[in-house]
Amino acid sequence: MGLLNSIISSTLKKRISSIESLLENPIEVQRNVFRNLVKTAATTEWGKKYDYKNIATVKEFSNKVPVSSYEDLFPYIERVMKGEQNILWPSPVKWFAKSSGTTNAKSKFIPVSKESLEECHYKGGKDLCAIYLNNNPSSQMFGGKSLAVGGALHKNFGYKDTYFGDISAVIMANLPVWAQAVRTPGLKVALMQEWEEKIQKIAQITSGKDVTNISGVPTWTMVLLEKILQLKGKDNMHEVWPSMEVFFHGAVAFHPYRDIFNKFFPEGIHYVETYNASEGFFGIQDRLKSDDMLLMLDYGIFYEFIPLDQLDSDDPDVLTIEEVELDKNYAMVISTNAGLWRYKIGDTVKFTSLKPFRIKISGRTKHFINAFGEEVIIENAETAIAKACSATSATIRNFTAGPVVLAEKRQGRHEWIVEFSTCPNSPDMFSQVLDETLKEVNSDYEAKRYKDMALQPPVIHHVPEGTFYNWMKKRGKLGGQNKVPRLANNREYIDDILTSLEKKEI
Repeated sequence: MGLLNSIISSTLKKRISSIESLLENPIEVQRNVFRNLVKTAATTEWGKKYDYKNIATVKEFSNKVPVSSYEDLFPYIERVMKGEQNILWPSPVKWFAKSSGTTNAKSKFIPVSKESLEECHYKGGKDLCAIYLNNNPSSQMFGGKSLAVGGALHKNFGYKDTYFGDISAVIMANLPVWAQAVRTPGLKVALMQEWEEKIQKIAQITSGKDVTNISGVPTWTMVLLEKILQLKGKDNMHEVWPSMEVFFHGAVAFHPYRDIFNKFFPEGIHYVETYNASEGFFGIQDRLKSDDMLLMLDYGIFYEFIPLDQLDSDDPDVLTIEEVELDKNYAMVISTNAGLWRYKIGDTVKFTSLKPFRIKISGRTKHFINAFGEEVIIENAETAIAKACSATSATIRNFTAGPVVLAEKRQGRHEWIVEFSTCPNSPDMFSQVLDETLKEVNSDYEAKRYKDMALQPPVIHHVPEGTFYNWMKKRGKLGGQNKVPRLANNREYIDDILTSLEKKEI
């Protein structure tokens, strides 16, 4: 396998010069992407509707083409799913990435064109490996097997040759031969629909392989690793996979889970964050000691950004990368080579660097708590949880939070549900550090907590192990890129979990 590792590694690292060129000319790269997108889609139904053939500048584009939500684009996407073509994008579209639907109760179906597979998702995967190999010249990553903990694939019944599934499943089903050769398990198991049976079979198969790298969502990867340790009767994963060297993770913030993964791999491995969503591959952690990500600008995606405080405005400022500022929260808007036009994906980011453009995911546009003007976002919550865990030697499996309105006192508080892998040595200290950290990172929360005038101290429920897994199972959202909603501005998730626990439904 040493020769194979050498061949693949040297081939992938040839991309580094192109990435360096991207860093030198980001504005021109994005302008070229914009021009190519508009030109390519000019003869589609959408392109004709918005007169793409007469659009020459970004300003004309923003004046003619509206910013769209999924609900705005769905009538067009639905027609494509039913077999119509040249609606949003000229090349045939037969693959659809099924979103976890965490922003509302419905699943979303994101078109995946041949161009978006080749020029975005696969290009992103190759760049991820190239950057990792460049940062780790002695890597033997391709000397063993790659394992992706992904979702399932479904046939779109009634419509010939169209399929939908988690984006990881769509990617795996279309991988080139060389990539299939270095991964495990086979597609028959990797794309199984029944999660619990699949995770059992993946554990049985991969526990006997020489796995060197994993890609997946931390929460579901944890489930697999625990299953393997149970199956093999081992204390840690180094005893199962001695050549394991890197975990490529995404979808949820990693720092609350780092301590758990350090227990799985006590001798140490590398952790690399990616931003690969159903809508596109957006970012790669390109530095070993920094957890921000390089915004990838040449994947057939044109980026725009709405300042978060203007998101609900009838006429918000919509900025290009030339206009963004450091450390401000922006809702991301994308136009893609799969036919998503000025589409609000629901994520918020902030820029940590403008030369080159690096970002951190700060939250979701619909996942926050602002019942009392405190404007707590996911980034705040994850920072507070991580610090509270560190202060009390705790590790968590999952959490969610929402508001409690105490109408009779015109006050309220936040209510948290936390499932621990290792319980805090002092629950009171955990609550205190969480509360104090929120005050440190969010001045609005600090103001509302001043002398308990608007917000009282948070209430934290410590729930039994398996609570969130069983709740997600009850909701039909096991595996893949499904995520536990971290925050809500209502009590939908909090009440459902607590009621289910009382009724012993989960």
